[in-house]
Amino acid sequence: MSEKLSTALSIAEKQISQMLTMQDAMNSRVSDTWRANGYEWYRAIWVECAEMLDHHGWKWWKHQEIDIAQVQLELVDIFHFGLSLRLLSTDSAELIATDLAKELHQGTGESDFKLALENLASAAVSNKAFDAKALADCMSLMNMDLDELFRQYVGKNTLNFFRQDHGYKDGSYIKEWHGEEDNEVLAKLVNTLDAGADDFQQQLYKALEAKYPK
Repeated sequence: MSEKLSTALSIAEKQISQMLTMQDAMNSRVSDTWRANGYEWYRAIWVECAEMLDHHGWKWWKHQEIDIAQVQLELVDIFHFGLSLRLLSTDSAELIATDLAKELHQGTGESDFKLALENLASAAVSNKAFDAKALADCMSLMNMDLDELFRQYVGKNTLNFFRQDHGYKDGSYIKEWHGEEDNEVLAKLVNTLDAGADDFQQQLYKALEAKYPK
């Protein structure tokens, strides 16, 4: 293994380890017994794949524009579900991070986004599994590297915590903030902050609080 590849995988493992910890915390925030609840994470993956295909466009009988930002957002959502699925395995978080780093780095080289997405959905439907190589193909075809996935993941995870803290479960949460959906507000805020900062998540949470309709 080259030194460059070894360094890249080491950075990827650290980022994925951090995201695994954040995912476990988020799932535990929703339910302390999430690992035993039998949630169908695989189903969430293929449903998101179908939604993403609409944002990408697949209808040959009409003109469609690819909404890259929305497709990237759906890929981040799928990664949440994929991490959850992997966390249910008997492997240690360290081993999961190592495996995911390799799979996300490799991909399969699929050059057709729709086929890459169908490979991702197929693994979820047929094997109830998360195909990280297929996700890597989708990311690559949408100009999204692991750093961008990490930045957007931390952003969405923080928003998910914010939603839970502000009544998402009982229905009192306000999703439209001064004419914009919370996801749109999030995307703008993330771009104004340094994703590499140690307290990036805390900064983002405070920024969301400042923007939330009182």
